[in-house]
Amino acid sequence: MREPAFWYRPPSWKSHLLRPLGALYGAIAAQRLQRRGFDAGIPVFCVGNYHLGGAGKTPTVLALARMLRDLGEAPVVLSRGYGGRLHGPVMVDPARHVAADVGDEPLMLSRTVPVAVARDRVGGVALARSQGATVILMDDGFQNPAIAKDASLIVIDGERGLGNGKVFPAGPLRASLAPQLDRTDALIVIGDGSADKTAAAVAARGKPVLRGHLRPDAASVTHLLGKRVLAFAGIGDPLRFFRTLRASGIEVVGERSFADHHPFSKQEIDALIAEAKRDALTLVTTEKDLARLRGCTGLPASLRDLVPFPVTLEFEDAAQLRRFLSEQLFKARDKKFRETS
Repeated sequence: MREPAFWYRPPSWKSHLLRPLGALYGAIAAQRLQRRGFDAGIPVFCVGNYHLGGAGKTPTVLALARMLRDLGEAPVVLSRGYGGRLHGPVMVDPARHVAADVGDEPLMLSRTVPVAVARDRVGGVALARSQGATVILMDDGFQNPAIAKDASLIVIDGERGLGNGKVFPAGPLRASLAPQLDRTDALIVIGDGSADKTAAAVAARGKPVLRGHLRPDAASVTHLLGKRVLAFAGIGDPLRFFRTLRASGIEVVGERSFADHHPFSKQEIDALIAEAKRDALTLVTTEKDLARLRGCTGLPASLRDLVPFPVTLEFEDAAQLRRFLSEQLFKARDKKFRETS
């Protein structure tokens, strides 16, 4: 889905016209948030968004998985596998699956951490536990009540914030903000910008606000310095990708934006390759887009020259996040022990 531009502008006649639909959608979503979910039997940490679209959830999941491993845990990511044809439950195998099977984000994540894809999240929990998971990292699903969460970590882009603050379809919010804030255990603000009001609202509830920045892979930056680049992306916020390239000193001559999870056609890729060849440009895209392109049939062999630009989320106060995760693990296990004893 390509986000309407008016979502990230001051409220307009379009958002006002759609407010009744947003009120209905928000009321239904708020009721769903009240439901009691299935107890997984092990700690469940959910990485979610207040809104539709991208904010940096995938690099956040990877960063949390690494930190949980450092704490001696065996995390397994649980995903619905958006964009994939398999309903699961199935463990993602990057040697066997392609994005059309399990979705681009699960495929990308599976190269670093075990990932279970399941439309039925309860079935996904059972599969994750059978793989020896000591903690489940839910990739999205904050507004879905199927699984009880022991901690919900919400990711927000510091620059884009929550747009016009309206509920879908009048704006990007998945539900009214207040009930979502009430169920937030930590807020992760990525990058600099104007997310101060949301951060203040979370902090006022006594919950931690953690700040992080996306750091480009140094080798990729070195490889691209001095080259003229044609960048393309089909993610939640392609403009952030282009800004990151430029902030790294890379000369971006052309930009091509596509909707999030866009299924690239052979014609589109042929056109990008032809443009890059004609103007002596280097084609660059995100790791997520590359994961979606791998395994696609009919794509030209010259696609091997496509350069991925990986980024890693680094936290300003990693020790604070580590303490938070440790405390939440202890609370979750103590609660489950008390309930079963």
